[in-house]
Amino acid sequence: MNKPHKKLEAWKKAIALTTKIYKLTDKLPESEKFGLISQMRRAAVSVASNVAEGAARNTKKEFIQFLFTAQGSLSELDTQIIICKELGFFSDKDCESIDQEMEAESKLIAGLIKYLRKEK
Repeated sequence: MNKPHKKLEAWKKAIALTTKIYKLTDKLPESEKFGLISQMRRAAVSVASNVAEGAARNTKKEFIQFLFTAQGSLSELDTQIIICKELGFFSDKDCESIDQEMEAESKLIAGLIKYLRKEK
């Protein structure tokens, strides 16, 4: 099986982000197991999964669409992190670290979209 996604920096960083989100959500109360914990983990997994699925598609157009979905999942995750901060679950330090990683991931995905649009 060809696995082109494994060569992509956007996919590698998304995997690292997902790992950090799993560790960070361990700080949330048990009462959030089926709420924020589940939602945040799914959103994080969705970023890496959509990069991978897009890379496996037959056309650049399809790949780009999956990358936009990955960007949407990053925005969803960003919103959930803000909610956790507002509820006092996460510290400023926690949020700053994750924010930096999400920003870097967003730039990688945007750069990949730009590259794919220019590529003949």
